[in-house]
Amino acid sequence: MAESIKNKVAIVGMGCTKFGELWDKSASDMIVEAAYEAYADAGIEPNDVQAAWVGTLEGITGQCLSAPLKMQYKAVTRVENACATGSDALRNACYGVAAGVYDIVLALGYEKLKDSGFSGLGMGGGIITTGVAPMTTAPGMFAMMATKYFARYGLSPEEGKRMLALIPVRSHHNGSLNPKAHYQREVTIEQVLRAPIVAWPLGVFDCCGVSDGAAAAIVVRAEDAKKFREDPVYIKALQICVGPGEGQLSTVYDYTHVEETYRAGLAAYAEAGIADPRKEISMAEVHDCFSITEATIMEDLQFSPRGRVKEDLEAGTFTLEGDLPIQPDGGLKCFGHPIGASGLRMMYEMYLQLQGRAGPRQIKNPQLGLTHNMGGQPGACTVSCLIVGL
Repeated sequence: MAESIKNKVAIVGMGCTKFGELWDKSASDMIVEAAYEAYADAGIEPNDVQAAWVGTLEGITGQCLSAPLKMQYKAVTRVENACATGSDALRNACYGVAAGVYDIVLALGYEKLKDSGFSGLGMGGGIITTGVAPMTTAPGMFAMMATKYFARYGLSPEEGKRMLALIPVRSHHNGSLNPKAHYQREVTIEQVLRAPIVAWPLGVFDCCGVSDGAAAAIVVRAEDAKKFREDPVYIKALQICVGPGEGQLSTVYDYTHVEETYRAGLAAYAEAGIADPRKEISMAEVHDCFSITEATIMEDLQFSPRGRVKEDLEAGTFTLEGDLPIQPDGGLKCFGHPIGASGLRMMYEMYLQLQGRAGPRQIKNPQLGLTHNMGGQPGACTVSCLIVGL
């Protein structure tokens, strides 16, 4: 009979580079920096690691990790699952430990996007099951989600734009408190509303940054965790949900939600034993690739009722001082989005917050943290939903 991962493994060390335009660092430099911070945080030596999982869209095989870290002749697995890549690397590392195959493992995600010239406006290919989906840009697809949301819930263009603007204003505030974030400048709602349009109604401040960066975690069995530190963070749920990728071809899809996020949330809550996520989850880092994405995620994860996220945004529910802080480190919007690293970067923030080490952005008495990644586009997504706690 299948068992839950809940409380079987723990994270005892984490590391994260500063995210940004890291022209002076190679991918290997970032990997070494993140891994060695995690080693030091866990109080272990590099040779103590028995196996590793590396998440990246770059590289070939596990050698992209074993070479810079000098991991001679050990098991290293390269993982790729779109924007859920970093979370999936951690998920696989946790299962390796939970299975009893390894005692100490490393999960690391990285991406060196700036050197590749990637701008974030790449064209999406056809859906693999049919090959007949239209070519689109990411901003264009999520802009369609925004206009559909406005229409379904009776928001005028002005009301919808202002609702979305509240999201980057909050994220920029949180990012300004984070020395490792790519962007560390606060913005006003007027600046967001007046920013150049990328794909209406999404302006420049509604779109996340393209960044370089790496993040890493050391995972051990739960019963061994306190041998490494007094405040380990325990895994409560690890869920990945992949849809059939037919939303663009379906007249049923409403473009105001992501079914994979909703179902991943349900599975994660069931695994973690959570009955009321709005009350029981203390904080979350979610996949705010665009402002509208975060807005719909709040509803898909049952943090806000359907069509009512505007009320929570206006009430400050998701601020650092609110009932359910979202993106305490600045999120994809301000911390940045090196694809393979983002899931582990999110977990890095949950880890620091649960240990009370988040500095000026510290949340009061957190108990459970959720991370959410979404790879793909509305109607065709791969979603991770992980939950950790004390």
